[in-house]
Amino acid sequence: MKPKKILLILTSHEALLNTKSKTGLWIGEFTDPYYQFIDAGCEVTLASPKGGMPPIDEMSQLTENITQSNKRFTKDSVAQIALNTSLKLESVAASDFDAVFYPGGHGPMFDLATNELSGELILDFIKSGKPVAAVCHGPAALLKAAELNPSILESKNVTGFSNMEEKLALRSNNIPYKLEDRLKEFGTNYKTAAVPFIAHVETDGLLITGQNPLSAGPTAKALLDFWGSN
Repeated sequence: MKPKKILLILTSHEALLNTKSKTGLWIGEFTDPYYQFIDAGCEVTLASPKGGMPPIDEMSQLTENITQSNKRFTKDSVAQIALNTSLKLESVAASDFDAVFYPGGHGPMFDLATNELSGELILDFIKSGKPVAAVCHGPAALLKAAELNPSILESKNVTGFSNMEEKLALRSNNIPYKLEDRLKEFGTNYKTAAVPFIAHVETDGLLITGQNPLSAGPTAKALLDFWGSN
């Protein structure tokens, strides 16, 4: 059986609103899924709007946010080179992959949420019957796809970083909108864990979404399980 090919699309955006603090990719939301996929024998390709090294949210590198996969990444030169040399989004096509996965960090709320190439890619995956997975703020990428074709989110069970989590993360005044609110505007059946920052995943057809950083690994597992059940 041929290994599954998974495209990970990362943010290229680091600026927040009304602050000198920077954002970008939440590193654990890349490393947790990356190693889930690699350990399952998948082939992983990284891409981003600008290509090259994505900005990393410094908060995700603080001791309290470090995961086992983060530690593994620091000793993995192959993974580091892959992250440093992500392909430009314009150079990838859904036809070359079996699934796409969007990690979070606040960056996707700015660039991937408005990126037409990304939106069209998502539609291409869905049209081809291939799963689309995203975690935390990664589901912001679904907003552009839904602008192009609203049916992909209408009445779908989805999750993403919640309004309460945004408030607790103290970034509410530094972002252009709240992801939970925007997802609801597109007619989704937005769902959340009973307690903030607890892992929560929703699978609805070809859409697989995770709520927060702790959901990154479980979202990747749900994607792998999707193939096991189809």
